[in-house]
Amino acid sequence: MIALSQMGLNAREAAYRLGTVSTDQKNAFLFRLAELLEEQIPAILKANAADIEDAQGVLSPAMIDRLTLTDGRIRAIAQDVRNVAGLPDPVGEVFDEFENPAGLHVYKKRVPIGVAAVIYESRPNVTIDSACLMIKSGNAAILRGGKEAIRTNLALLAPVTAALRAADLPQEAIQFVDSPDRVLMSKLLQMDDWIDLLIPRGGAGLHEFCRKNSRIPVITGGIGICHLFVDQSADLEKSLPVIRNAKVQRPTVCNAMETLLVHRAVATEFLPKVCAALSPEGVAFKADERAFAILSAADLPGVRVEEAIEGDFDTEWLALILGLRVVDDLSQAIAHIRAHGTLHSDGILTEDQENAKRFVSAVNSACVYVNASTRFTDGAQLGLGAEIAVSTQPLHARGPMALRELTTYQWVIQGDYHSRV
Repeated sequence: MIALSQMGLNAREAAYRLGTVSTDQKNAFLFRLAELLEEQIPAILKANAADIEDAQGVLSPAMIDRLTLTDGRIRAIAQDVRNVAGLPDPVGEVFDEFENPAGLHVYKKRVPIGVAAVIYESRPNVTIDSACLMIKSGNAAILRGGKEAIRTNLALLAPVTAALRAADLPQEAIQFVDSPDRVLMSKLLQMDDWIDLLIPRGGAGLHEFCRKNSRIPVITGGIGICHLFVDQSADLEKSLPVIRNAKVQRPTVCNAMETLLVHRAVATEFLPKVCAALSPEGVAFKADERAFAILSAADLPGVRVEEAIEGDFDTEWLALILGLRVVDDLSQAIAHIRAHGTLHSDGILTEDQENAKRFVSAVNSACVYVNASTRFTDGAQLGLGAEIAVSTQPLHARGPMALRELTTYQWVIQGDYHSRV
C-alpha cells in the first residue's frame, strides 16, 4: 500500500479532474461498473465466502448478515449503479439566480465537495455505493473497510478500477486502504489537508471515535433506534402489516423498528395481536410495566416476552427483538422518542390528521413517517439510486445521502466590469 499522504495527494489531483468531466463520461463509468460486477459475481462470492468463514463465532449474526453477499444482492447493487447513471447530474446545476441592484448577475452553482474518506465495517456494498455516488457527483474518495471484509472489498474494488480505466477517468479517484492497521485509520482522521469530508459507516463506537479524533468534518448517522407510534385513531388491521414489515423484513439494518409505542386506549386490544402476529416470525419482546401486564393476562402460548429493564429502550438490537411501551397520549409518545431515539426514522400510525401534523412537527428525526414502515429510509427506495450514508445530524444533509448531498455550491457573480461604489 502506498503512503496515506500520497493517497491524499493523488485523491486531490483526481478530484480536480473529476470536477470538470462530462456527465456522459461519468455515466460510462457507471454502466461499465454494473456490467463488470455481474461478470465477476463468482470471484466476488468466493472472496466473500472466505470472509464469512473467518467471521463465524467472531461477529454477531447481524454483522455477518451485513457482511454477506449473494448473487441476488450483487445484482441488486449493480442495478443501483445503473439507477445512479439514470439520475440527473447535480454538478453545474444553477439555482437562486437573481440580479442585484448594481446590475450584477448572481447565482449559485453546484460543485463537488472534493475528497471524502469513507470508513466502514462489515458492509462491502459501501465500496460500490461510495464509488458510484462519488464519481457521479464529481468527488474522489479514500475508502477504508474493516478487516472482516478485506477480501470482499478488494474483489469489489477490481471492477471499480477497471471501470475507471475504461471510462478514461483517473484510477486514483477511488482508492482503498488495504491494511487493517488501526494506526492508519487514526492517521486518516488527521489528513485535513487532503480530505474534505469524513463519513463513518458502522456502530456507535466507530462514530464516537471519529467524532473525537477527526480534524475533518464528520457526517454521523446510521445508528437507528427507530419507533412507530400506534395512535388511538389508527386502523389497527392496516397497522399490523406495517409493524411486521418495519421489524421483520430485515431486522439487522438501521431503519428497522426497535420500539413500538401504543396508545393506552387501544393497547389491551392491540398488543396481543402484535405479539401473536410477530412471534411466529421469531420475534421476542421487551415490554414496559403496562405492556407486560397486558400480555401476561393474555393467552399467548409460545410468545417470548419479558419485562424491559433499564437501557432496553436505548438499545439498537439489530435482531428479532421488539420493545413495547404503552403511552398515555401523543405527547408521551413524542417525549419517549426524544428521550430514547437517535434522530433516524420514526413514524406514527393514525387516522387523525391533526395528530399526524403535530407528530411531524414535533419529532426532529431525519425521516418522519405517517402511516408507513421505517424501512423506506433508503436511498434507492426514495429515488436517490443509492446512498452513501444516512445522516442524523442537523447540518449539511439529513437522511439518505446521495448525489445532491455530496455537493456544495459556489456563488457566481457576473458583471460588466463593475466596481463597487
